[in-house]
Amino acid sequence: MLGVSSHAPCAPHCLFCPSQDPVDIDPEEEEEDVWELTEDDLGAVEEQRSVILHLLSQLKLGMDLTRVVLPTFILEKRSLLEMYADFLSHPDLFLSISGGLTPEARMLRFVEYYLTSFHEGRKGALAKKPYNPIIGETFHCSWRVPKDCVQPPQSSDTVEDPQDQTPPPEDSADGKDYYTVRFVAEQVSHHPPVSGFYAECPERKMCVNAHVWTKSKFMGMSIGVTMVGEGVLHLLDYDEEYTFTLPCAYARSILTVPWVELGGKVNVNCCKTGYSAAITFHTKPFYGGKLHRVTGEVKHNPTNSVVCKIQGEWNSVLEFTSSSGDTRCVDLTKLPVTRKRVRPVEKQGPFESRRLWSHVTDALMAKDLEKATEHKRALEERQRAEERHRAETETPWSTKYFNKEGDGWIYNRPLWKSWSSSL
Repeated sequence: MLGVSSHAPCAPHCLFCPSQDPVDIDPEEEEEDVWELTEDDLGAVEEQRSVILHLLSQLKLGMDLTRVVLPTFILEKRSLLEMYADFLSHPDLFLSISGGLTPEARMLRFVEYYLTSFHEGRKGALAKKPYNPIIGETFHCSWRVPKDCVQPPQSSDTVEDPQDQTPPPEDSADGKDYYTVRFVAEQVSHHPPVSGFYAECPERKMCVNAHVWTKSKFMGMSIGVTMVGEGVLHLLDYDEEYTFTLPCAYARSILTVPWVELGGKVNVNCCKTGYSAAITFHTKPFYGGKLHRVTGEVKHNPTNSVVCKIQGEWNSVLEFTSSSGDTRCVDLTKLPVTRKRVRPVEKQGPFESRRLWSHVTDALMAKDLEKATEHKRALEERQRAEERHRAETETPWSTKYFNKEGDGWIYNRPLWKSWSSSL
């Protein structure tokens, strides 16, 4: 089970107290999210152009923006931790991965899920920046996925060797007609800014763990954000691990109508089965070319054979062509989005994103930029004060849900550990 702090709310002077312990969260307390986030208001950008110009005049090409205080009017009304939950806006595709009859089918299903996981978080005409999470901040949510919406094993799934097949996961006999996917994210480090997030579905015996360090730099008329880190999908029924990386993001045209572009090469790899995928998110050339283009191929490394080629746009239509020549298209604009479920703000702990940032969000909704800036500054100054206090007292920061292992961060009670101990 995923957790939330059991502590009574800290006194205001110790909001960032590291001593809070996690306890189980009951997903039955979560309610379907009815909040519609739209970022199509261009007025603020046009009205504040002089502020942007003044900020740009102080920046140098290639400058690290991690410690640069950006103006409040460009904020997205939610935390980066909540934005990571957008990767599961199509949880039916996520759960379908474990139903593939062969290693090849499971890799193909993973790649399809991966490529459809970006567009929901980047909808709307205007690109804005989510809140920089405060160290110790957490975000929790879940999804209910009707069992009949999860793609079953198909006869078109490639069968290579009858002995290589593993039966797909069996549904649990809990009487429910839906699966539950649970999600938790935590800001585990402030300098550098690192987020950890984890999602699991015990019924399908699958979970994913990821950590991301965001590095942003000034590029003239653009801001580039590198997503350093990796994620690992665990399919416990097959003892398979799928390691993946994330593309870079670019905020373009920051003086007019900012919009987001993805770019760079990413890889997906399953060492056990020998299948991998190499995917390229293409940035638009200066002259001509399409926006949001993506290409890729899935290979079986032991035989060096390409089993599928991918092309299209990551926010529009994707085309998958198998080695046999069969082609299948996925129109992302028509994919159903499953709303996440969250606890009401009044039931959340003081470290949870929506409660922590509620005053900033309310002020932005009321278009009171002065008050939003004031609340944002108060949170950031309190974080700096706590950071200074820990440095003076040589008190290390203690995370709640993730532990540092090597260069990564691992959820402290991952499904693969409880699964292996129950065997």
